[in-house]
Amino acid sequence: MDSHQTLISATAASLYFLLCVCMTNGELHRFIEPTKSDGSVSFITIGDWGRRGDYNQSVVAYQMGRVGEKIGLDFVVSTGDNFYDNGLFSEHDPNFKESFSNIYTAPSLQKQWYSVLGNHDYRGDAEAQLSSVLREIDSRWTCLRSFIVDAELVELFFVDTTPFVKEYYTEEDGHTYDWRAVPSRNSYVKHLLRDVEASLKRSKATWKIVVGHHAMRSIGHHGNTVELVEELLPIMKENGVDLYMNGHDHCLEHISDEDSPIQFLTSGAGSKAWRGDVDPTTNNPKSVRFYYDGQGFMSARFTHSDAEIVFYNVFGEVLHKWVTSKELLHSSV
Repeated sequence: MDSHQTLISATAASLYFLLCVCMTNGELHRFIEPTKSDGSVSFITIGDWGRRGDYNQSVVAYQMGRVGEKIGLDFVVSTGDNFYDNGLFSEHDPNFKESFSNIYTAPSLQKQWYSVLGNHDYRGDAEAQLSSVLREIDSRWTCLRSFIVDAELVELFFVDTTPFVKEYYTEEDGHTYDWRAVPSRNSYVKHLLRDVEASLKRSKATWKIVVGHHAMRSIGHHGNTVELVEELLPIMKENGVDLYMNGHDHCLEHISDEDSPIQFLTSGAGSKAWRGDVDPTTNNPKSVRFYYDGQGFMSARFTHSDAEIVFYNVFGEVLHKWVTSKELLHSSV
């Protein structure tokens, strides 16, 4: 691609971003992703990845490219902790190119990347990852605190989960967080929950997915996030959410809710993994369908009637596949 074409592409991407952000009508920012001609939507979910290619990040990226081509990838979902160890220090931080642009180079991955912030991202300049400057550097990058991706039959509700966690506001955590946009934890969370609930109620999508960084249900290192279980999960149950996708724990896992159809899917194994760091007592063993504490990622494909979730390891091998129909999912509880 020559420089003129690159400029046109970047300009078009910027206009696309501005158009989508403005089309909010009082709810969360909304981005439009049309379904394919066969009526399906496919994406890859990856989390906890940005380490300049280290800890097998580059190997995972290669396998993502292969799977992305196979499934006809429409976009990529990032569940946060995008840049280690402490996010970006500015919008001109070379870590952006070194951990993102220079790593995910496969043709199939040249689609929009929709990202939320993780706790490590908040330890740096959180505003930098939201900056339009990054989109000028790499037009694939889309990162807001909370927003919606509307793919017609699928709607994904991205939620900024780091401000929920009360531990991060105390010295006990041992880290400094960029709270410039969160002057009051209680007020921020209250208004965010209100906006998420209103957006979920308006949704007419066949499949509703909530995406956040922190796990609601996990047998990995961090376990369940109590604040999300108490404050966000009830809203999800009341508004017909099908799936919750997250990172934070550096593993792959699938846990079923015990009293609703919601499935909890962790994809936080984009680079450094925590081998053997598991506590099976944090959740009912009968609800844990799959757990893998190595590196890898997850793909998702949806039609109006069916969903297919697949977990892959660093070699691109299928570790776990879960297939369901809309009728089955909502009659299983």
